[in-house]
Amino acid sequence: MADWAVPLTITDTSPAFSWNPIVDLAQLFHYEFMVNAFMAGTVVAIVAGAIGYFVVLRGSAFAAHALSHIGFAGATGAVVLAVSPVFGLLAFTLGSGVAIGALGNRLRGRDVTIGIVLAWALSLGVLFLSLYRGYATEAYALLFGEILGISSTDVAITFVAGVVTLAALIVLYRPLLFASVDEELAAAKGVPVTALSIAFMAILAVAVTQAVQVVGVLLIFALVVTPAAIAVRFTSRPSAAIAAAAGLALLFTWAGLTIAYYSPHPVSFFITTLAFATYIAVRLLQMSTKLGQGQR
Repeated sequence: MADWAVPLTITDTSPAFSWNPIVDLAQLFHYEFMVNAFMAGTVVAIVAGAIGYFVVLRGSAFAAHALSHIGFAGATGAVVLAVSPVFGLLAFTLGSGVAIGALGNRLRGRDVTIGIVLAWALSLGVLFLSLYRGYATEAYALLFGEILGISSTDVAITFVAGVVTLAALIVLYRPLLFASVDEELAAAKGVPVTALSIAFMAILAVAVTQAVQVVGVLLIFALVVTPAAIAVRFTSRPSAAIAAAAGLALLFTWAGLTIAYYSPHPVSFFITTLAFATYIAVRLLQMSTKLGQGQR
């Protein structure tokens, strides 16, 4: 079920904001799909915030964006084969992630190669949709997220995938941080930078697959990039930046879900709007601070 369809049903039951936190929380978690959405959203937000720090540090924002779009081609292909779109999404993001990782961290021409592969993958998606004789609701839902349609089984799968992703990130943390800051020095010290790049992109592929269920293919920046981009503006300490990015992603997700419960509009719209507005506010605050210091 697509997330833009669910709020209409909720609106029919006339949920009202009472300004009583206890009553509002009880009402918010009265429905199982909302409980599932919050649980899945929590896992995805933590993972997206944590890995998003390395995406920003390594300058891989375009790669993360490309993975989600390439994954959509896999999702449409899975629909044609009568398989769950999530499996096709994961297969394409993982395969393309490994290929992009093999190109290295700051290899010249990497973005050009990614752009070429992205264009071809999107054309594959169009081809798969044209081959499908029905209405590919599940595949289309992935464009904008479907968190309000997530089942208890999906929550369990998301939790397992999230734990595995975070565990892999913890294992690779120190060498990955070293290689992300200075790839040439890390290579000189014997760090396997290419293998690390491939491993990181594989982890990112899994994280993107999870995040797509919340904000969709078209809005992946909201959770994977924006919170980390905000966090690094306040601290240069990696651990603090990762914690801040995860916290912001959680805040945007929880707030977006809460607002969407009382609104007929999509969850992904509120999550991305909150993230974007916060980023703009931070940039304006820093600009005004610099101007104020310059006038002294």
